[in-house]
Amino acid sequence: MTGDTKEKAPAHRRGKPIEVWVTDEEKVAITEKAEEAGMSRLGYLRALGLNTPIRSVVDLTAVADLAKVNGDLGRVAGLLKLWLAEKRGQGAMPTDVESMMVEFRELQAGIRQKMSAIVFTRK
Repeated sequence: MTGDTKEKAPAHRRGKPIEVWVTDEEKVAITEKAEEAGMSRLGYLRALGLNTPIRSVVDLTAVADLAKVNGDLGRVAGLLKLWLAEKRGQGAMPTDVESMMVEFRELQAGIRQKMSAIVFTRK
């Protein structure tokens, strides 16, 4: 063997197989759930059998989407604050704008709470 040639290591078997007989519908359901978790069917079933927590890729995608919405809320609140500073009292009462800013902050806190609930309950 030369230094430029790479050989693949022989496949390493984990151990002994376990046969599981399922209906066509069960196989489809298991396949879908494994895909949601970003796992192979075998890896998914092994994780379930060993009581290993399984994270859904769908849930993590939802958290990423919520993070984007949270950022958008922050940017809108910042623009409102800037508008209030530059255009004092023009078009809206400063107290109305400030109460809206408080609502934005509450929405952001709610979004962060939901994101944490999704991430930390899935571990």
